[in-house]
Amino acid sequence: MKIRRAFLEIDSPQGPKTYDLNVDRVNSFDELYVDFHLTLEYGGERYTVFLHPKQDLVVKRLDIQFELVAQPDTRFFANGYQSWSESRLLPVHGDIPRLRRLAKPFMGHYGDEYIGGIPRKKGCLHSWTYTYLTDHSDQVRFWGSTNESTGFTLFLYDQPNGIFTARKDLENLALTHSFPALEFWTGQGSETSMFDAWFTAVGRIFNSPNTSDFNSPNTSDFNSPATNERIKNSLYNNTLNWTSWYRYFNQITEAIIENNLESVAASGLPFRYFQIDDGWQTAVGDWRSTKPEFPGGMGQLARKIREKGLEPGLWLAPFVASATSQLAKRNPEWLLKGPGGRPLRVGWNPLWGGWYYALNFYHPGVQDYLSGVFHIVLEQWGYALVKLDFLFAACLIPPRGKTRGQVMHDAMEFLRRQVGNRKMLVCGVPLGAALGVADFCRIGGDVHLRWEHRALAFLRHRERVSTLASLRATLGRWQLNGRGFLNDPDVFILREHRQHLSREQQNTLLTINVLLGGLLFTSDDVHAYTPEQRAELDDLLAWHGSRVISVNELEKEVYQIDFEQDGRAYSAFCNLTQRRVQTGRIELLPYETIVL
Repeated sequence: MKIRRAFLEIDSPQGPKTYDLNVDRVNSFDELYVDFHLTLEYGGERYTVFLHPKQDLVVKRLDIQFELVAQPDTRFFANGYQSWSESRLLPVHGDIPRLRRLAKPFMGHYGDEYIGGIPRKKGCLHSWTYTYLTDHSDQVRFWGSTNESTGFTLFLYDQPNGIFTARKDLENLALTHSFPALEFWTGQGSETSMFDAWFTAVGRIFNSPNTSDFNSPNTSDFNSPATNERIKNSLYNNTLNWTSWYRYFNQITEAIIENNLESVAASGLPFRYFQIDDGWQTAVGDWRSTKPEFPGGMGQLARKIREKGLEPGLWLAPFVASATSQLAKRNPEWLLKGPGGRPLRVGWNPLWGGWYYALNFYHPGVQDYLSGVFHIVLEQWGYALVKLDFLFAACLIPPRGKTRGQVMHDAMEFLRRQVGNRKMLVCGVPLGAALGVADFCRIGGDVHLRWEHRALAFLRHRERVSTLASLRATLGRWQLNGRGFLNDPDVFILREHRQHLSREQQNTLLTINVLLGGLLFTSDDVHAYTPEQRAELDDLLAWHGSRVISVNELEKEVYQIDFEQDGRAYSAFCNLTQRRVQTGRIELLPYETIVL
């Protein structure tokens, strides 16, 4: 592609300035020197921009713009800001609707609504960390950041004007030293080859992202740097797992956990992790304080889980604290400060008693406290897996000398050091910061007990609880599974009670999660399954670990997943709509999935 314009905006003692940049030529200015290079590698092009300030300055904007005219039927993959964000292919003439104003005080910090400078109108689309354009052929045009540790990368397409932009999220970065500002790779080819090439350029990949047998993988298939040893090891026995959240939410007790443990252990199903979710702690943030409903303590529960041949997991939200927590009341200096020096309200959660705050990750008291919490959870109580949630809160307001991406990178590295060789499932996190760091990562929003949460959909909340939105992200981000982490597509639900999904919706949810997920969770009482439900689960679990070849949206909300198992080719046709669909010779009922 031809570069249309590359430019840098800065503030310095001499005032605001904008400098045009030339690739592979000298870019020397009064305030700084800029290295801007293009190199050919992995069948594509890598662009790098390195800033060398000669004096203190503030970076306002760094853009590289390309000329790109796309045909009307071309689609743009819009990867959302964080793991809950709805992510899917969109027509290039479409748009990404804004969160309604009335919802912003309650959920405006969940996604990228609070980040300025992003055009939000018809024909203007954006994607975080990576994106690609496809025109229904077997070729895609791909762009992916090769370094998110210095700041998040935003790709924007202005279809009416034919401008594609790579931008680093550097706004108001105070710079006093040399800085690797922007690095990304771009290429054109098949979808699979482009993701393989990108992860090779990033330095995190193994050759067999969809191993044919998770229980006994052929380790000779792997070609991975040491940073991905955790991911390779995680492929063993990750068939099925249980979590308390999607049946009890935060209304759990020791008795409820023990009863479900007995049910899971007696089921005969290949469960590995048994994870206790939100509700065991007295308040979010007070992780050393267990509710009276757990009289035996969390360590005793972990031991009981192990005695049943399962590995214990526990939920934490390390970077947030509810307003009702003792942590927030006793340590107000630990809270991240927003405009006016007030504690930043991240959002409002009725299950947590209302408002909750972000913690200032760089405050030494916060890090000391969290180090102690992880020591208790992992060493004293003995949990093997921690689900770490609401992580985006760490980087909402970066300090003057850091970007949001740098803060999130530092926070993720801190978590990795605390967890060590135990397993880490991350959730509510910008995906670029999780690549190669997390063992497992949620790649969509929470599944709902109905197909769609109509109120949140009306508010245009991209991080909403919604089975439909969760499946869209699972279908859109399937290529990440086994490359940067194992995908957690969230739970499947087969039970009849305390949920509102139809049998067809349940089957579609289970099929897609089995085929495209690396980690499978449920909250069902599996011992209470009918013979028909058990047979359905047994049959579909046999597909887990199949080699996925491609995922294609045949028409709006209708998908074809092509995959292989034991040398045989199969296709799953998935209808996410409430209408009857005819695709070729295949007729699909509303919400139906058929595997052929």
